[in-house]
Amino acid sequence: MSLLQVDYRLQKLNTLLKIIEYHEPNIEAALKKDLGKSDFESYATETGFVLEELKFIIKHLKSWAKPKKVPTPLAFFPGKSFIEPMPFGKVLVMAPWNYPFQLSFSPLIGALAAGNNVVVKPSEFTPAINEVIKKIISSCFTPTEVSVVEGGVEETKRLLENKFDYIFFTGSTEVGRSVMMKAAETLTPVTLELGGKSPLFIHDGMDLHVAAKRCVWGKFTNAGQTCVAPDYVLVPFKHQQQFIELLKFYIKSFYSSEVEKSPDYGRIINDRHFTRLVSLIDKDKIAFGGFSKRATRYISPTVLKDIDWNHEIMKEEIFGPILPVLPYVDENEALKFIQNRPKPLAFYLFSEDKAFTEKTLTDLCFGGACVNDTLVHLGNPHLPFGGVGASGMGSYHGKKSFETFSHYKSIYKRSSWMDIPVRYPPYKNKMKWLKLFLG
Repeated sequence: MSLLQVDYRLQKLNTLLKIIEYHEPNIEAALKKDLGKSDFESYATETGFVLEELKFIIKHLKSWAKPKKVPTPLAFFPGKSFIEPMPFGKVLVMAPWNYPFQLSFSPLIGALAAGNNVVVKPSEFTPAINEVIKKIISSCFTPTEVSVVEGGVEETKRLLENKFDYIFFTGSTEVGRSVMMKAAETLTPVTLELGGKSPLFIHDGMDLHVAAKRCVWGKFTNAGQTCVAPDYVLVPFKHQQQFIELLKFYIKSFYSSEVEKSPDYGRIINDRHFTRLVSLIDKDKIAFGGFSKRATRYISPTVLKDIDWNHEIMKEEIFGPILPVLPYVDENEALKFIQNRPKPLAFYLFSEDKAFTEKTLTDLCFGGACVNDTLVHLGNPHLPFGGVGASGMGSYHGKKSFETFSHYKSIYKRSSWMDIPVRYPPYKNKMKWLKLFLG
């Protein structure tokens, strides 16, 4: 059988579901080894996320894959018009290291649901979970259907020399540019899921306890190594110190006063990223944390205060457990600063003012947003996830994953028993009939 057949795709996806469930303990152990993730965090953000995505797509796939009849103008009578999804063909999925299981399998599921053959390229920085990924895929698919290619920069370059029909990349903006340039040589379509500096804006009058609690959870999950983590916080100047005290309270509440010993707090992926992050901690601006241990790649949850837009840490995405707090006096000026920067992958607004909320969401451009929460918009399969501008292009999750990996063919079927002569030359005295049909 072939992945072109919808029943066969469903059979494969159901098998994949069972195999992932079987390997759940191995997935959690591997993520603990690679990233120091707790079992709870691994399931919530990786295994469970993928399983729910699988169940959702399995449930709806048959209806998505059906040809859809669309209206046919009178001028084309007698005939019928359809839109029919078809697979692109051979798809390359390039996954990053921060959520290595989720970001390998979530796009893979969408590509398979659409009927494509897939090559998965996981990050070389997560060897433990890569072994589990290979076992799962080899247990479910033939090498022609899905194959895994490992390696670093040179292997990735060689992989991109091959002709694919679609490329799906998740990672940094810098590498995304290189992937897009390579894809342009063969006019290969791409989806780029990148990142950027996602702001968290606290409006005056918001409950600071709620904002601080949800900010700490969203920022320090996976030790801040999340593409949609709040990158910095904008808070009214008069509330800056109170908000920082609440951040300290919730960090200790979540991870204890000895965060390094907490089983729920992760580690930095490798020495290179550890060094980069430590260099971003301005010792003169530390309000809380700032501790690190190279031997275990531990960086404590760190809050920086009195940061302004010109500070070094505001020049690039942090992608780690460092949270700059920027006080503002004029909310409109603060929003203009966000507006004038590259469009973020996520925007977080904490406000109880409905008019302000609607105006802000309308005025700003971003990939996706949460109002009075962080991160959770990713978990709704009915919401497409993706960036805009420098934070990415294209989107996926749920039905949008099927659509992303499908080419929609336009098909017109006409009967041969009637042939209206108006369209054929000579055209003398036919203009009025043409205008009648097309008017």
